[in-house]
Amino acid sequence: MKWNRITAKDNAQIKAVVLLRNSAKERKEKKLAVLEGLRLCTDALDNAIRFAQLFISDSAQEKYAQQIEKFAENSSVCFQIPDSLFLKISDTDSPQGILSVFEIPENKPFEKADGFYIGLENLSDPSNLGAVSRTAEALGINGIILTGNSVDPYAPKSLRASMGTLLRMPLFITDDLISAARSMGLKTYGCVVNRDALPITDIPFAGGSLLLIGNEANGLTETTKANCDVCITIPMTGSAESLNAAAAGAIAMWEMVRRNQYE
Repeated sequence: MKWNRITAKDNAQIKAVVLLRNSAKERKEKKLAVLEGLRLCTDALDNAIRFAQLFISDSAQEKYAQQIEKFAENSSVCFQIPDSLFLKISDTDSPQGILSVFEIPENKPFEKADGFYIGLENLSDPSNLGAVSRTAEALGINGIILTGNSVDPYAPKSLRASMGTLLRMPLFITDDLISAARSMGLKTYGCVVNRDALPITDIPFAGGSLLLIGNEANGLTETTKANCDVCITIPMTGSAESLNAAAAGAIAMWEMVRRNQYE
């Protein structure tokens, strides 16, 4: 693989990467996103995600030569740049000097499905998206359905928080969780903070279930709560009024799958 050398800060390729890193609109329009670091690029490689571009710092070329050779074979174009220039495109405090640009996968079709799914409505924090997705993968959840006005799953912070899970798990994007669920033949369970809702511990979840978690501050929208099949709640005996979205998602997903997968 031929390596192209870039040293100028105002290089067009460098500017394009910075724009992709910072702008959800740019990622959506170009259908491209950025992965940074040895682990994420390795996860992408292991999941047959091809790189449109690869950027390597001078020091990384020496330190990670064996791994970078594999990345280069998986890349359409390769660039080697000075460490000082890599800092311009990096999104981390201590960059490893490895960054790739990849094509965002097409949205998965809403086909009839069985199994257990998690739906996230208007989630705004990439850390919560990352935490929920990692828990979902660990518990054997079959896929994640995310509303399009949630945090961008292909933002650098989302991908980093998920530790590669968002590259591995089936991810569906929709404007309407209820419509998506109906298209897939899934029964919907809206997780709410309401003592009148059914305790999640009493729900006999079966295959073909979609658990719905809402925005960190506002929860599920009134429309979603009104149209989901069942509203459920996590019983709490302490003084806290609600749980963090990631914590609520972890508890709820465990309850959804445990009778079928762990008992």
